[in-house]
Amino acid sequence: MNIRIRKATDKDFDAILSLIKELAHFEKAPEKVSNTVEQMKEEKDIFGCFIAETEKNEIVGIALYFFAYYTWIGKSLYLDDLYVKETFRGKKIGAELLKKVIEVAKNENCKRLRWQVLNWNKSAIDFYKEFGAKTDDEWINCDFDYKSIQEFEI
Repeated sequence: MNIRIRKATDKDFDAILSLIKELAHFEKAPEKVSNTVEQMKEEKDIFGCFIAETEKNEIVGIALYFFAYYTWIGKSLYLDDLYVKETFRGKKIGAELLKKVIEVAKNENCKRLRWQVLNWNKSAIDFYKEFGAKTDDEWINCDFDYKSIQEFEI
């Protein structure tokens, strides 16, 4: 099976959002996805995405990222989602997607490439460690969702 890794275009957003929703279901949080194709089109300048595509033009994997700035080190890349459809796992598609993101980080002179993985997702943790990624059990995520931002009294 030949898989092609390429930069996503607007035409891919339906399939990308479908995989994002599939990932959210896998992560036991499907209700948390509020993004839309229209929103992705409006915000396309603030993220990048690689897709893995079969010979039949089926998108079976994504690596969605954006640039970030960390005060301690500077320009960085944040990998928000790396996901491969379950039936296509074990074929090194995730590795090829991750390599493309690492290539972007290297070409853009990023000082860090960061992402998160759920602490119960042992196969993903093992996969990332095989690549040489370091995990950090010290930091805790802090979030304001859209509603909290809007309702905050300034």
